[in-house]
Amino acid sequence: MTVSVPDDGMAPPALLPYQQRWIQDPAKVKVCEKSRRIGITWAEASDNVLTAATSKADGGMDVWYVGYNQAMAEEYIRAAAGWAKGFQRAATEVRQQLFRDDDADRDILTYSIDFASGFRISALSSAPSNLRGKQGTVVIDEAAFHPRFPELVKAAMALLIWGGKVRIISSHQGDDSPFNGLVQECRAGKKSYSVHRYTFEEAVKQGLYRRICLVTGDKWSVKAEKKWVEQAYADYGSDAEEELDVVPSSGSGAYLTRTIIEACMDRARVVHRLALSKVFVSKEAFLREGEVLEWCERTILPELQRLSKERQSYFGMDFGRSGDLSVLVPIVQEQDLRLTIPFTIEMSDVPFEQQRQALFYVVDRLPRFRSGALDARGNGAYLAEVAMQRYGAVRIAQVALSQPWYIEHMPKLKAAFEDRSIAIPADADMLDDLRAIKMYKGVAKIPDKAKTRGKDGRQRHGDAAIALALGVFATKSSAPPSFGVTVDPAPGTYQPKAHPPSPRLFTRIRKRIFS
Repeated sequence: MTVSVPDDGMAPPALLPYQQRWIQDPAKVKVCEKSRRIGITWAEASDNVLTAATSKADGGMDVWYVGYNQAMAEEYIRAAAGWAKGFQRAATEVRQQLFRDDDADRDILTYSIDFASGFRISALSSAPSNLRGKQGTVVIDEAAFHPRFPELVKAAMALLIWGGKVRIISSHQGDDSPFNGLVQECRAGKKSYSVHRYTFEEAVKQGLYRRICLVTGDKWSVKAEKKWVEQAYADYGSDAEEELDVVPSSGSGAYLTRTIIEACMDRARVVHRLALSKVFVSKEAFLREGEVLEWCERTILPELQRLSKERQSYFGMDFGRSGDLSVLVPIVQEQDLRLTIPFTIEMSDVPFEQQRQALFYVVDRLPRFRSGALDARGNGAYLAEVAMQRYGAVRIAQVALSQPWYIEHMPKLKAAFEDRSIAIPADADMLDDLRAIKMYKGVAKIPDKAKTRGKDGRQRHGDAAIALALGVFATKSSAPPSFGVTVDPAPGTYQPKAHPPSPRLFTRIRKRIFS
């Protein structure tokens, strides 16, 4: 755990950087998955006061806060009242009133703050019916703990029709909670809501403990902060990952079921494997180039010639050299936006230069190529870099796979399978690779020790799954449409012909050597 570093000794701003990012997001609907006690609700209250204190002409509106118990309502109202006083906004004292809860058929105690603008902030119970007929901003706090969360969200969304806004804030309560389901749908692109994620560690790095010291009067120091952080993790014990690290609990098992994967498999699509010997790398360059070119023309060219010239194409590539495989997954986006994988290339013990040769051979011939993504970790950085130099930074994403990347983009891969909007080769090894994706500490990824053997006996590490995830990521690129079949090779790079030669190069080389 890295502790924060003191700055010039000045007091931090009223809102810490992550709190500022939250309230500065102008999205109509915002979702925040967060650590416990890092002040997101407190920051939200500041924005709510400014909203309610502003005139209608300037965008002011009522604010409806929905917590799951009375204690939360009281704490929120105190925070809002404090901000109103600090902003010197004209507001009456906090008032209590009875509010009819139709769902429970009883009257409940609520809290309100009225402003000179004519708007107010009110704390309601979590009954969905309480939002009927309302207008303004809805704040649903600790959403994962509301017993009727889906209905509450449905009721809140009605306020958007008249210009309202919705803010959904919560720590996690298991990976099967409706709140986590909503987060995953957002990350998968099924809902266009803005999603934020703030961990305890991030909050501490950005000054959380220093802020607490200002409030409590304690003296801040690196040693004191470290001790405070360690105590927080000790207090939560086995729940710390969920409560502080924003990792939904009970996350384990396969990310994609066999049934979902097989439903998207097509026997007309195949996996082509280029497996070379250990001594191949020692051959002369022209022989290595000739053999791989001959294999591409014999095996891959017919696949490329069958592709429609009207559809945009993409690719994803996971890199491997001496241990794992390199897997290249071309993707064609059909007219109805379905993603089809016409074929896949798996390379084993293929030298760096020949991987580059095979990649360029395929991408140069992809119709209307738009974007690609490559694993840029370790030795993969070389191939990702030369691809970027050849096709341009706007079209090539050099991806350093990391936990934030998995969190953001694996749900999109899962959504493609769940919606059956992707078609992949019917291949046992590809199935095993996709089944190797596991939920680990709430993150979908290939575990480090998930090593398997393919039907050829060679080692695999979920390589096809990563290549496919990178390919789906590439389809979300903002790169402009492409209308050509090939690109102009950069000076000094390997230059495959735009139209494949009729006599195979390797055949010519053999005749020259042995004639």
